[in-house]
Amino acid sequence: MRAVDSAHDAVDVWEIATPSRPGRLRGVGMAGFRARTTDPVDLAVVPYPAVTLAFDIGDGTLAVVDSEGREQRDSAVIGMAADGVRGLGRDVACLQLRLSPLLAHAVLDGASAESGGRVVPLDDLWGRDAARLRERLCAAGSWEERFAIAEAALALRCEGGRVVDPEVAYCWRQIVTHQGSVRVDRLAEAVGWSRKWLWSRFRAQLGLTPKRAAQLVRFDQAAHHLAAGNAAARVAAEIGYVDQSHLHRDVMAFAGATPRAVAIAPWLAVDDIAWAEPGYLHDV
Repeated sequence: MRAVDSAHDAVDVWEIATPSRPGRLRGVGMAGFRARTTDPVDLAVVPYPAVTLAFDIGDGTLAVVDSEGREQRDSAVIGMAADGVRGLGRDVACLQLRLSPLLAHAVLDGASAESGGRVVPLDDLWGRDAARLRERLCAAGSWEERFAIAEAALALRCEGGRVVDPEVAYCWRQIVTHQGSVRVDRLAEAVGWSRKWLWSRFRAQLGLTPKRAAQLVRFDQAAHHLAAGNAAARVAAEIGYVDQSHLHRDVMAFAGATPRAVAIAPWLAVDDIAWAEPGYLHDV
């Protein structure tokens, strides 16, 4: 199997489609991928502060593999901070939807928290509706049609979905706005909750503790700065790490690789093309 082991390889391997106009539903980013090569592909996924839905719209060869080697096919949910995730397949065609954790809580009926850090089949959460949606996506004649189908399905789910506590939503938005450089006790004070209660409600609804969520947002900022060619020492200083070794520990914890390896990670090259808009899916 061919490992995609450089940013140049990643851009060369994938044809990437994105919506031609902004969608009506806030908190979602969509991108379509089709392999330009018939060689088997093995691509490591870098964690991102969103819940990802992946639909195989090809011939069923795409597998999303977690850190323990478990494979999910057809459609999968990749929770925030899931580590060791890889995409494997041949002649791959897939649609990926990135959902802010606030939107994910609604469209996955609160189950997104249960998928935090894991990869689970969408069938487990949506039942037969997941298969029906995938069938429609496979039958669509263009990427724009697929984007419209996916957005309509999410909007329908969102209408009757669970709403995140306003206090939890506020804290998430503060974490994003300050790029992870926030103190949990100050967030708790701002919403009038105890630190323990904020910790509990945030984790129950978004799948991560506030501290872990802040670390993930800060890691994502650092990863993209590294991919842009900035030196690790400079990134550590600009993003708010104590020092370069602190950056190194966080990058290893989330990506399982050194800052130097993350800087040339193929997934980040794909990420920048497919989801170029800042602000974590405009959910701030």
